[in-house]
Amino acid sequence: MKKIATFVLAGMFVSACAQNTQNNTAEVASAEVENVTEAKTVDTPPTIVGVAAGNDAFSTLVAAVKAAGLVETLSGKGPFTVFAPTNDAFGKLPAGTVEGLLKPEAKGTLTAVLTYHVVAGKFEAAAVVDAIKKNNGKFEVKTVQGGTITLTLEGGNVMLTDATGAKSTVIIPDVAASNGVIHAIDSVVMPQ
Repeated sequence: MKKIATFVLAGMFVSACAQNTQNNTAEVASAEVENVTEAKTVDTPPTIVGVAAGNDAFSTLVAAVKAAGLVETLSGKGPFTVFAPTNDAFGKLPAGTVEGLLKPEAKGTLTAVLTYHVVAGKFEAAAVVDAIKKNNGKFEVKTVQGGTITLTLEGGNVMLTDATGAKSTVIIPDVAASNGVIHAIDSVVMPQ
């Protein structure tokens, strides 16, 4: 009987140790998954709206995106290429223009202006320059608004020519976002 009791106790001990090992393995695996998830979260840039909101140079653009109700759209899957006017670019508009566009009754116009700065798809600077060169120095892109912007090179800089003939220069290319790319521009472009 003593041998059976000892055998049963030994079996219970081995079983308990095995259960402990499984629990520890599960805890270690769970911790590793959390660490990988956290690492991916840290390494993944925010969306286009998140990137813009995190940069003081785009505070006017962020206010306009909110006023137009485009936060959810530009935070969506995408991908998008955004030619993003800086605060200084908005500052070049005639006095009162920005304030007027931010009024609720101007939401349609504001939405048209903002979506004219957005192209469906992710086009980094190298691809844009390559497309310009392959198309005899001029490449037209269709915007989400429906109009077109003509891209050219001048002095090594990518230039945008809008529907009115006004020009803007890409001053900071390839700002990464999880759902596309941002190219900062020095002037607001306008649709027809």
